[in-house]
Amino acid sequence: MRLSRYFLTTLKETPAEAKIVSHRLMLRAGMVRQASAGIYSWLPLGFRVLRNIENIVHEEMAAAGAQAVLMPTLQLADLWRESGRYDAYGPEMLRISDRHDRDMLYGPTNEEQITQIMRDDIRSYRDLPRNLYHIQWKFRDEIRPRFGVMRGREFLMKDGYSFDLDFEAAKRSYNIMFVAYLRTYARMGLKAIPMQADSGPIGGDLSHEFVILADTGESAVYADKRLFDMDPHADDVDFEGDLEPIFKKWTSLYAATDEKHDPTVCSVEGENLVEARGIEVGHIFYFGTKYSEPLGCAVTMPDGEKRLIHGGSYGIGVSRLVGAIIEASHDDAGIVWPDAVAPFNVALINLKSGDEVCDAVANDLYAKLSDAGVQVLHDDRDERAGVKFADMDLIGLPWQLTVGPRGVKAGTVELKRRAGGDKEELSIDSALSRILDFDS
Repeated sequence: MRLSRYFLTTLKETPAEAKIVSHRLMLRAGMVRQASAGIYSWLPLGFRVLRNIENIVHEEMAAAGAQAVLMPTLQLADLWRESGRYDAYGPEMLRISDRHDRDMLYGPTNEEQITQIMRDDIRSYRDLPRNLYHIQWKFRDEIRPRFGVMRGREFLMKDGYSFDLDFEAAKRSYNIMFVAYLRTYARMGLKAIPMQADSGPIGGDLSHEFVILADTGESAVYADKRLFDMDPHADDVDFEGDLEPIFKKWTSLYAATDEKHDPTVCSVEGENLVEARGIEVGHIFYFGTKYSEPLGCAVTMPDGEKRLIHGGSYGIGVSRLVGAIIEASHDDAGIVWPDAVAPFNVALINLKSGDEVCDAVANDLYAKLSDAGVQVLHDDRDERAGVKFADMDLIGLPWQLTVGPRGVKAGTVELKRRAGGDKEELSIDSALSRILDFDS
């Protein structure tokens, strides 16, 4: 994509309403614009990151055996009355009426909706297990929306739901999602630590939240240092096999947020205890028959007995992750995107647009990288070099490839790795090889 044709407006100054790093940088980098309190329009650059995160989630859920569906944003209030949550949920739920005076709501979550689907579509124990998910926009009417996409009113969420015959089967589904979540965050360049958590209004007896470390995190985190050295991809994972050993390996080490941390029972001391700040980026629950019982979701067993289905819920804050990644990965100059979620792989900077030789070299690099499947943002604007470098550092693409008159004469270009800022003068072929080898 040529930047001269791309819809991207960067800001030099930080808008007054932005109080945290991710909000400041997302506004300055032209990723989002506020539509109203806690609600944002996603502009091309931000939307590409959002879609990259979403695609990773889809791929990892498919690998774990989950099937994608899409449920509506608007739900009937009667369904929530059946479960008993309509009045209990609180003012965060946006309640509306349609033209026929039917009570409806803008879904903050989908346990009732998916349970109704299962109730209407499955009959026999042979139909289980099932694991369905969707990625859909949600709305929760926060009393004080703040921090940009980190705590907005409208947000993109991955909701997954498992359905099993009993606790043992449901625990196996829980373990599958537990491991899949660790691998999902690792794909995004994040180290996510699972921590035992409360289930909140969704309910349930078994619950973990996944937290990434960031200096500006919302919660205090206390964890065994060994957790940060563990690699979610180190184990040979068979999602049809027994994942309980992997689950126990990760949960046997101490990890707690400030709400759960108890110094008197903490098993880790001294330098082995990491104390930091963290951001929640996902939450999983087992809630048994909490929804199947009031909604009458049961299957028929071989002896004719009706058995209530055991359920689990698995959420990932897709739009929240955009902000969380920035909180965890930035420097004084701007965003530092992990490769897997970056809106483009390479920032190609032509320092002298309009110069015949520089244009020819830059255009040739652009064509070769694009043909190789590398996503390139080509800064071909008629701007000063300082403006181009500042903008590219701000938006934080993993590689910066700079073409200038002096280098062209010597047959070289400058290659910079945004993370760490290392720069090299390389031949054109060597620079191409470095990028392509890394990308593969």
